Amino acid sequence: MPEVFHTFYHSPVGLLKISGTEEYISEVLFHDTSQKAEGNKKHLPHLLINCVEQLIQYFNGQRRQFELPLNQAGTRFQQEVWNELVQIPFGKTISYLELARRIGDTKATRAVANANGKNNISIIVPCHRVIGSNRELVGYAGGLRRKKWLLDHEAKIAYGVQTLF
Repeated sequence: MPEVFHTFYHSPVGLLKISGTEEYISEVLFHDTSQKAEGNKKHLPHLLINCVEQLIQYFNGQRRQFELPLNQAGTRFQQEVWNELVQIPFGKTISYLELARRIGDTKATRAVANANGKNNISIIVPCHRVIGSNRELVGYAGGLRRKKWLLDHEAKIAYGVQTLF
């Protein structure tokens, strides 16, 4: 089993814990600041450094799409949902119903929402771009305040819009 490394990035939306191996990124999670934030003291793979650099570019408005190998454990259905999430263009949103439609089952809205919530690669696998059918902000593991910030940030970069909601 490959060794997993961890590092941290102080982003505009809070501390992010980034985990991965020499070959792939497996997690980008909001880190509770009450927990101890310790990364690997020894060698940090270039891939994790590259991930932090791409996140910095994203937050600076210089990157709209990430170019990183990703690997997170999940069911076939979850993988299908996560693969569809990366197809949502920067600055755009879709509803959970639309996401269910894109995977071929409009009756699977709750299952899609559940899979969306189990995504462990925040921002890079843009689960924040999925909103309620009524255009309301709903369900985000990082909190609705962060979801709104990310959507506003992308709208501002993509369209010069100050706020989305």
